[in-house]
Amino acid sequence: MQNKSVNDQYDWKNVASSFYEKSLSLALLLLLFTFMVFPKIEVKPYQHKAKEIQTIEIPPEVRQKFKPPEEVKPIIPLTIEESDMGDDEDIEEIETIGPTTLDLTKPPPVSREGTTPKFVVHEEEPIPLKRVEPEYPQFALNAGIEGAVTIRAEIFEDGSVGAVEVVKSLQSGPGGLDEAAITAVKQWTFIPAKNQGKPVAVWVTFPVTFKL
Repeated sequence: MQNKSVNDQYDWKNVASSFYEKSLSLALLLLLFTFMVFPKIEVKPYQHKAKEIQTIEIPPEVRQKFKPPEEVKPIIPLTIEESDMGDDEDIEEIETIGPTTLDLTKPPPVSREGTTPKFVVHEEEPIPLKRVEPEYPQFALNAGIEGAVTIRAEIFEDGSVGAVEVVKSLQSGPGGLDEAAITAVKQWTFIPAKNQGKPVAVWVTFPVTFKL
């Protein structure tokens, strides 16, 4: 029994060795057949081909100005009624506007005379700068009239004389001593009155003497 098992073991090895040799031979034949049938395969390195990109220029956008539609004004038909007055020859011309003349002369300046209040606060009295002696009326000379006319005069800020009034009369009427005194005082000039250093308009009273 022991000898039989040993023989069986050697038989299995022989069979396996026989199959191995046959399999190896078959594999070599298949490999040789493959090289004979198929051509030689050449392996080329991979080359990347760049694609050409075409650029297309886009023209600039042109914007058209939109004009609003013109407003169509409605046409209103005019109806002219016929007049019953007849032909033009029967119409009388009536002149309604007379000739006008344009006055370009400037209006006279508004006088300030007599507008100064009778009492104005002042610290310095006006002082006469220029005195004009009155003309002695011939009638008063012949009559031998002499004396003083008391005058109240309005003195403005520039030292000129405004309104002049007679407070006490010596000889009234046209050509009298009162009129001569007023005419003379109108030509006087003064250093104006002042209040806190500023000129002010005031009234002053003083006599105008007539002496033969």
